Amino acid sequence: MALMLYCMTITSSAFARNIRVKTGIEVLKESNFKILQGKRVGLITNPTGVDNDLKSTIDILHEAPGVQLVALYGPEHGVRGDVHAGDKIDSFTDSNTGVPVYSLYGATRKPSKEMLNGVDILVYDIQDIGCRSYTYISTMYLAMQAAAENDIEFVVLDRPNPLSGLKVEGNLVEEGFVSFVSQLRIPYIYGLTCGELAEMIIGEQMISRPCKLTVVKMKKWRRKMNFEDTGLPWVPTSPHIPFSHSAFFYPVSGILGELGYMSIGVGYTLPFEMFAAEWINAEEFARTLNAKQLPGVIFRPIHLKPYYSVGQGQDFQGVQIYLTDFFSARLSDIQFHVMEVSAQLYPDRKVFERAPENRFNMFDKVCGSDFIRLEFSKNHRFADIQSYWTKDEKSFRLLSKKYYLYR
Repeated sequence: MALMLYCMTITSSAFARNIRVKTGIEVLKESNFKILQGKRVGLITNPTGVDNDLKSTIDILHEAPGVQLVALYGPEHGVRGDVHAGDKIDSFTDSNTGVPVYSLYGATRKPSKEMLNGVDILVYDIQDIGCRSYTYISTMYLAMQAAAENDIEFVVLDRPNPLSGLKVEGNLVEEGFVSFVSQLRIPYIYGLTCGELAEMIIGEQMISRPCKLTVVKMKKWRRKMNFEDTGLPWVPTSPHIPFSHSAFFYPVSGILGELGYMSIGVGYTLPFEMFAAEWINAEEFARTLNAKQLPGVIFRPIHLKPYYSVGQGQDFQGVQIYLTDFFSARLSDIQFHVMEVSAQLYPDRKVFERAPENRFNMFDKVCGSDFIRLEFSKNHRFADIQSYWTKDEKSFRLLSKKYYLYR
């Protein structure tokens, strides 16, 4: 009986949530799909494109009266989420709807003229995680370019930024470091919804020719909300972002993770939530990091054996990160403090003296500059790069307010 009650509690907490927000697809449904009536629709989406009852936007638009869904476009991981990170995918036909699916993570990352043939309006419905290096916003940007070049309307069905609309961290991308993981000149954590970001792309002329943009706004979302405040169901945005709180940790360790220098929990049960290596003493490492008294963060010693990826099958020690105050914590700074403490405690393990040089290029792309790596390498101190990492945050906050759609 106790076990049954426990299972019922788990089921209730997992599914019967108090949903407070209506996403763009919910608002579009309420309008009886007014802006899509009589039009041939192309949809850019993936498994995160669902309504509040977890029904796919693909199926919703396919069944919507007066709407003709004629094409689907899949970003990294594909429209149905059946592709692993980094894997290239080909075009095919969606088995549920019979609609052709074009890959935007294969031979091209920008919809070609041929892919858009017969499309009147492009709809974008993907849950992002609020971090520049996550590739879905790059897909949106390139699709907006293609829409402009082919005189096609562009619609964003807006969704929450899981990190809230208040957090801004990191420098802007420098010229020469624009890539698919840093496509836009925005901070690493940018504090906008996808709809707001799309408005900024047009307003700040980030594309040479503007497309006709419509953002279907959410209802009842507020900037102070992180994802768990919305009550919305979470669909994994990629295999290593299985839970809504996983999005909080992606910027905590993702930059360092590009180096393959230590485990960040990818390959274990705590993706992005830890730092560990075979040469770390867990208690010593946690004690030294906690002595820094970083706001909103506590480090717990952890012992583990990764199942795959960095350290597969090896005995690792390190720290698990606990965010005790989400809003006071500087998420992206944490990994730089970890790099500093690693060099301090284990001088023969300094990150840029030990990490494979062939990983430096991706590290620089994710940082949006090589300054971080080059300057940090001199003394392995966060203080040496801190002013650079934070230099654009205040001005971006001021600029982005022009594009706020929510209070």
